[in-house]
Amino acid sequence: MWLLTLFCLFIGLFIGFQIPILLPAVYVKYMSIGVLAALDSVFGGIRAYMEDSFDNIIFVSGFITNTLLAAGLAYLGDRLGLELYLAAVVVFGVRLFQNLGIIRRYLLKKY
Repeated sequence: MWLLTLFCLFIGLFIGFQIPILLPAVYVKYMSIGVLAALDSVFGGIRAYMEDSFDNIIFVSGFITNTLLAAGLAYLGDRLGLELYLAAVVVFGVRLFQNLGIIRRYLLKKY
């Protein structure tokens, strides 16, 4: 099952890189946070599946909550003239690498 998830993730990334969508530079901060929130949720879901604790409602609600909170921080930072989006980038980056490290350790122990 998790191989199917990874396969679909890579297919989605491939399709996303092939579609020529140009966004204004104003939205770059929001897109970077959105991508990190999505990847954090995906790797968190894979980790939870490997630990037999995956719950679809927790996955979807976490994805939406993380994305809205990060976008809200970025918007608030823009309004205040601060770069608050960097806080979300750091947090999601750390969580992403933690989940990836746990998944890697799990796979190394299993195989």
